[in-house]
Amino acid sequence: MTSYRLSKGGQIDRATTLPFTFDGRSFNGHGGDTLASALLANGQQLVARSFKYHRPRGILTAGAAEPNALMTIGTGGRTEPNTRATVQELYAGLEARSQNRWPSLSFDIGAVNGLLSPFLNAGFYYKTFMWPASFWEKVYEPLIRRAAGLGKATNEADPDAYEKAWAHCDLLVVGSGPTGLAAALTAARSGLRVVLADEQPAFGGSLLSDTAALDGLAATEYVARCVDELRSLPNVKLLSRTTVIGWYDSNVFGAVERVQKHVAVPASGQPVERLWRIAAKHAILATGAEERPLVFGGNDTPGIMLAGAMRTYLNRFGVAPGRKVAIFTINDTGYALARDLEKAGVDLVAIIDSRLQSSVPYAGKARVLRNAVVTDAKGGQALSSIQIKQDGRFQSIDVDALAVAGGFSPIIHLACHRGGKPVWSDEQSAFLAPDNLNGLSLAGAAARTGNLADCVAHGSTEALAIATQLGKSGEAISVQVEGDLSGRVEKPLWSIPDNSGKAFVDYQNDVTRRDLDLAAQEGFGHVEMAKRYTTNGMATDQGKLSNINAIALLAEARGVSPAQVGTTTFRPFYTPVSFGALTGAAKGKHFQPIRKSPLHNWAVRNSATFIETGLWYRSAWFARQGETTWRDSVDREVLNTRINAGLCDVSMLGKIEISGKDAATFLDRVYSNGFAKLPVGKARYGLMLRDDGMIYDDGTTSRLAEDRYFMTTTTAYAAGVMSHLEFCSQALWPDLDVRLASVTDQWAQMSLAGPKARTILQDIVDEDIADESFGFLAAREVSLFGGKLRGLMFRISFSGELAYELAVPAGYGESVADALMQVGEPHGICAYGVEALNVLRMEKGFITHAEIDGTVTPADLGLAKMVSATKPDFIGKQMLKREGLSDPLRPRLAGLLPLDPTQGFRAGSHILSKDAAATLENDQGYVTSNAWSPHLQSTIGLALIIRGPERHGEEVVVWNGLYNEFTPGRICDPVFLHAADEKPHA
Repeated sequence: MTSYRLSKGGQIDRATTLPFTFDGRSFNGHGGDTLASALLANGQQLVARSFKYHRPRGILTAGAAEPNALMTIGTGGRTEPNTRATVQELYAGLEARSQNRWPSLSFDIGAVNGLLSPFLNAGFYYKTFMWPASFWEKVYEPLIRRAAGLGKATNEADPDAYEKAWAHCDLLVVGSGPTGLAAALTAARSGLRVVLADEQPAFGGSLLSDTAALDGLAATEYVARCVDELRSLPNVKLLSRTTVIGWYDSNVFGAVERVQKHVAVPASGQPVERLWRIAAKHAILATGAEERPLVFGGNDTPGIMLAGAMRTYLNRFGVAPGRKVAIFTINDTGYALARDLEKAGVDLVAIIDSRLQSSVPYAGKARVLRNAVVTDAKGGQALSSIQIKQDGRFQSIDVDALAVAGGFSPIIHLACHRGGKPVWSDEQSAFLAPDNLNGLSLAGAAARTGNLADCVAHGSTEALAIATQLGKSGEAISVQVEGDLSGRVEKPLWSIPDNSGKAFVDYQNDVTRRDLDLAAQEGFGHVEMAKRYTTNGMATDQGKLSNINAIALLAEARGVSPAQVGTTTFRPFYTPVSFGALTGAAKGKHFQPIRKSPLHNWAVRNSATFIETGLWYRSAWFARQGETTWRDSVDREVLNTRINAGLCDVSMLGKIEISGKDAATFLDRVYSNGFAKLPVGKARYGLMLRDDGMIYDDGTTSRLAEDRYFMTTTTAYAAGVMSHLEFCSQALWPDLDVRLASVTDQWAQMSLAGPKARTILQDIVDEDIADESFGFLAAREVSLFGGKLRGLMFRISFSGELAYELAVPAGYGESVADALMQVGEPHGICAYGVEALNVLRMEKGFITHAEIDGTVTPADLGLAKMVSATKPDFIGKQMLKREGLSDPLRPRLAGLLPLDPTQGFRAGSHILSKDAAATLENDQGYVTSNAWSPHLQSTIGLALIIRGPERHGEEVVVWNGLYNEFTPGRICDPVFLHAADEKPHA
């Protein structure tokens, strides 16, 4: 054992013993431990294997930037892969498993990849797996997919609850270190509403690991005093275990609170995680700075960790990192660690300082090697020695732990989430946040403020400035600090030559300094291209430790400044976020809101089976006694509607009222066909195009008055069309007098179709609806039930039969539908669902969004006449003139029948010429819709086929590669039934 638990010290609860397991082995920890500190306390330094080379990896950090110690935690539905052991709180019964190894962590067959490393350098996946071509799908891709990823997700359902919440405040303080505590206290004392968020379970940030004294109090005592006061104030909300993950428009911040991730069995009635949306008038980023690793040979060997992390394990968790420890530093923080190690009785054998001299005195026992660097670390699964170069000479020192202090990078990610780019500072040797962050200020180490006392003062003055801006007054906080060794910025050390081992930049993705040199050499030196070529910074830590080193090394390779290389784009989330937190309570039946038609209960009473179409529960078919399959019900509904009458709920269609003196002009511009001359009392079918000339949606629009229109849209595109119309009205043509109102929920709408539809309707409609009075495409308000109710009636058909659509106020929908069923019973009326509707429309060649798939023009669907040649302009008109949209080889709408009526085919199947080989190169089109027609006793289909209308009668093969199906078929007219029938006009 190398690392071990100290006999005293730390902030853990030594009276509480917490048993846990790691890879099946039993260990004990204490209350207040993280999984990482408990493993180190038990001498377990090997905790993981790297992604590409499967190299042994140990714990590198003590926080959210950890790239190595990723574990799978829990069992069953509570299994959570890729959990950072450095932030996972220990609890009794915790089960942890290492990842990316087989058969075991100590003996991993995948480590053979290390021998293949000369062939697995940067971009190897772009240069290999290319020959023979046939191997890609059969061999290479399956192997790559099998090797991809780290942890393995469970297939079991998550049993826990999640929730979302809003919080509003005057000031959000992100981070509760010395800067954040000072900012929160100053703002709270001034009377501002304050939210203080910190990702750790205890407030205090870096002070929890510091041995300095503030105003004569130990750092931890000073923290306790500040937190006690904040808890006592009613205008303060404290959010521990909460990571602020993103900064969004309107100064809204996303944050994830881990409410019950530190217990074995979460309490019922409480979420395990809570996603906060925090609306803040202002925010202060007091996130501190991330310590950088140093890039030398073997720097990934277990036993090597950041100096700040080593100090955290020592002072906060009472864990010694090893029995023979060395420190490799480029700044004075290495000496703060040296002081703490020696005070704890840990054998410190050497301090390797890259500088000629330090600014702090050192009177300890360790050897101090100045103007020296560590070039290599040895040991494999545990560190055994380091090689040092000093003044041109090499020497080896036996150690089992090495701390590295490579300088600090301000944690400014949130400040860049809204498009701002970090700015390189040569003076500070770091990327700093951009200026002019409206609503967000940076303070303390995040703003590259100096020592501990300066951080406290800076946080307080920033908060006081915000309070003043919001009309409050207060006093700034200052402290007297003793024993602080932070604050001085040193010259960075990016590149350490003379390595014999691999020098890693990105630990998780096994990206080395040589990989970055190769990327620059091969023309991929741009920071975004280098990221993708080498995979640097693409891991779960998102390059928190690797990116700055990588940028500097790319700059060296290109001979430019880091400012010219720049950074990759900082995006939310700051740390990984579970799907549960994003989902909140929206899971299972609560995954999305359920919309029920005003006729839903009517459909239930008539034995409907429902399907989910978008947010709607829509009746699919209405089973009757003796019908054993859904097809029995659908066939009956189709046949009966053609012979007698059928009632179908179409309330889900989008309904939009358009009014104003310019409403006609507006419709002329959004539709490809004309509406300005549509008479009052008439409906018209319309096509709405996108800017690129493709069909966006179709539907009918009725003119109810000179300045009032009633538009129906498809169910799926109701919201989209409404947004489109609002954009056109507000942004494209704000000068038009047009008002829009979505009225989908105001109306219950039903379609009554079939030869007996008029006879049934006449019993409840007060006006004369004979063909002469209420002809095809008539649309107007009608009186019902002797003047007791008024509704809208439209003479339109989606079945090809005589049909009407009747809209009544939503609250009357059920009673009107019941009345129609009662009146229609002697005439053989039946209820029919969306499955029958689909058959009825396909028999007549009517289209839906199965055909309007975003790639078709009006001409492709045989609707070229619906494109006005006389209107000066409409959306999509100019783009319709492109050559490609009039190409005779474009797929166009046609019908499709199997040669053998007993055979069928599936939607999505491809069309092949009769004797063509089954390859996509021979693809002639595809089936958009299919159904069984009880009238034709055959499967029928609509398809988009190259030159489809010219090929009626041609025999083809309908090929489905997924099911290996080949069905001989024949292209035909898309209207399968009564092609010349005039029933809609009857």
